[in-house]
Amino acid sequence: MTTKSEKLEAFEKILAIMDELRTKCPWDREQTNETLRTLTIEETFELSEAVLSKDDNAIKKELGDLFLHLIFYSKIGEEQSKFDIGDVINSLAEKLIYRHPHVFGETKVAGTEDVIQNWEELKLKEKDGNTSVLSGIPKSLSAIIKAVRIQHKARGVGFDWEEKEQVWEKVHEEITELQEEVKKNDKDKMEAEFGDILFALINTARLYDINPEDALERTNRKFINRFNYLESQTIKKGISLKNMTLAEMDVYWEEAKRIEKNK
Repeated sequence: MTTKSEKLEAFEKILAIMDELRTKCPWDREQTNETLRTLTIEETFELSEAVLSKDDNAIKKELGDLFLHLIFYSKIGEEQSKFDIGDVINSLAEKLIYRHPHVFGETKVAGTEDVIQNWEELKLKEKDGNTSVLSGIPKSLSAIIKAVRIQHKARGVGFDWEEKEQVWEKVHEEITELQEEVKKNDKDKMEAEFGDILFALINTARLYDINPEDALERTNRKFINRFNYLESQTIKKGISLKNMTLAEMDVYWEEAKRIEKNK
């Protein structure tokens, strides 16, 4: 681990390296906010993958890659005389101080719920803040993450179930409504009702402190591992999946599940 002075020295070093890259490297010199955007998204997903894998070395590497992008955007802003890395950091510091009056001021909080509610209320009061509770949610977020953010923000201003158990009635209600539309074979309404079920289930996950994105990814990986086992075993025996019945496939599927449990 590094000391505070060593951290500051490392920060100065990377800033100096960026100055050199923008001056002397053709590729770095050509980059713009627009060309960096998709690369930044890719780096964010790679960091997410490292976190899910609990790989500390990979997390450190991917954090570095993402940090490079933050410095890159700031350098471009400096070249355009709009802002620099100091402005970015100072703006962040001011925001954190303002939104944590229970730490840097006299506000009293009873727990996390009070902190979240204060955070959302303060965002609405900021000079350049959001004009409504949900206006700050990026439109380009994936549907699951967007639903999570919508529900958390609504909760932050008190729009929530009185008791979390009440959400189950909503889930069952939405499932019943989908089943009714399935009987009518109305594709448009079926899609709408299916979306309502997903939204209700994501709300359920929030209430029970489950990350739905992580939960679904966990199931994705579990399915991939089991299917890969099924595939590998049939290849070893010279059997084609296309020529197998579902019952025959299920034998290997259950074997894969038993192997998981014994690990």
